[in-house]
Amino acid sequence: MKLRDWQIECIHSAISQYKSSKHFFVLATPGAGKTVMATVLAKLLYEQGDIDLVICFSPSSIVAHDFREALSEQFDAHFDGSIGALGNSFTYQALKTLDDKVWRLFEKYRVFVIFDEIHHCAGSSIKDANAWGKPIITMIKEKSTFTIALSGTPWRSDSLPIALAGYCNKSLKVKCDYIYGLKEAIADNVCRIPQVVVLDNDKIAVIEGDETRHFNSFTDLLSQSVIPYSDIVTNTSVIQQLLLHSSRKLKELRRINKKAGGLIVASSITHAWQIQRILKQFFGELAVVVTSDECNGTDVIRSYRYSQKAWIISVGMISEGTNIPRLQVCCYLSNVKTEMNYRQVLGRILRITDAPNQQAFLFIPAEPKLTEYAFRVSQDIPDGLEKVKFAQMSEDFITEALVVDENEKYTDHNITAKNIKKQRVCISDTSNELYENLDVFNDFPPYTEKFSTEKVMEIFGKFNYRELEIDGLKISESSMKKINQHSLEAF
Repeated sequence: MKLRDWQIECIHSAISQYKSSKHFFVLATPGAGKTVMATVLAKLLYEQGDIDLVICFSPSSIVAHDFREALSEQFDAHFDGSIGALGNSFTYQALKTLDDKVWRLFEKYRVFVIFDEIHHCAGSSIKDANAWGKPIITMIKEKSTFTIALSGTPWRSDSLPIALAGYCNKSLKVKCDYIYGLKEAIADNVCRIPQVVVLDNDKIAVIEGDETRHFNSFTDLLSQSVIPYSDIVTNTSVIQQLLLHSSRKLKELRRINKKAGGLIVASSITHAWQIQRILKQFFGELAVVVTSDECNGTDVIRSYRYSQKAWIISVGMISEGTNIPRLQVCCYLSNVKTEMNYRQVLGRILRITDAPNQQAFLFIPAEPKLTEYAFRVSQDIPDGLEKVKFAQMSEDFITEALVVDENEKYTDHNITAKNIKKQRVCISDTSNELYENLDVFNDFPPYTEKFSTEKVMEIFGKFNYRELEIDGLKISESSMKKINQHSLEAF
């Protein structure tokens, strides 16, 4: 396998630093190829006689499986902890349940440890460590021979320090031993250029009793704290509109590349099945659904990865580290509004393949924070997220909480319909954009959901779309000519 230039440079930097330090911290944009780089580094250290075993930790079972396969391919050996294996690959959840047999390996052998998406593990010491950071600090930090910590988003929403990360004394900014940002990856043709398309509406009314309030955009509506953002992403008309344009774009791409896939990120399990029904009912398209309800979620994702199916709908199951290179379109209907989650989801559609068309599209509602994140996506560590606080924790964290509206916190896997305030939503889309040139809609009247609540939100204006011109990530004229040329050649 031919390595990319950045991977070679990063490996050389790590080898050099290991002469004086056992830890190496890498910031590399999602989709750049961190897994390959880390496994090649492990093999090189092994061949040089510097290590005996390799152990990997990552945030999800699908990523842990991918690392296990990548290591097995590099070493031509087992990485399942069995007799004769050269190591194993675990999730971070397993850190608290590993038995003494695993920890004794650090006493007897020279162990190289790979931490994928290390930002999930907090702690500069026991005082500010979370449940996943504690074993790293107490067991692995000193007893491992070498470590490499990887992250595409090296910060935490709670501002706690990341385990194994170094920080500048004065600015408290994270110190990365190697940085490979999105702008560099695009320039090197390692990542696709993300094109972000924003949905808005110019006539919205909220009726509460005898009072009616009017709003001319989602930003205007949300700034008044009248309706929670969850009501927008679960609104049938908004879902239909985002799916309409996402579906059109994916169909365009699949005329050129029949393997191109689309990801829809839902807010909850109930929401995911709602989206699947709308996609089938109004667009005649089928979608794979993968949520924490499925006991075989990893198998479902892997099956979709190697298939030619168009759509997959996920609730937090396809995020950081999940490798499905054929994804080129993403419809973001998640309730989560953290910059970390936004960037990790965006990273799912950035991986370059050998397909003729390498466009990548993200469709989002015009929520102010999401729009701001889009404009900041070219920053490796955005302003305001670079500083940390070193404080004593009163209790363990299981993992980083995701901040949604106001002070509500939850993790992706426990969002249910009961978390969402139910409201009666009446929609009359006079723009007729939804029904344009789509005969399948002729038998369906405008969709209405009725609930016995105090408020009514009416979306009766025209839905507007605009493509964000993101500074530093614009498509050049020459690139557009190449894309157009590929399109002509495909026909």
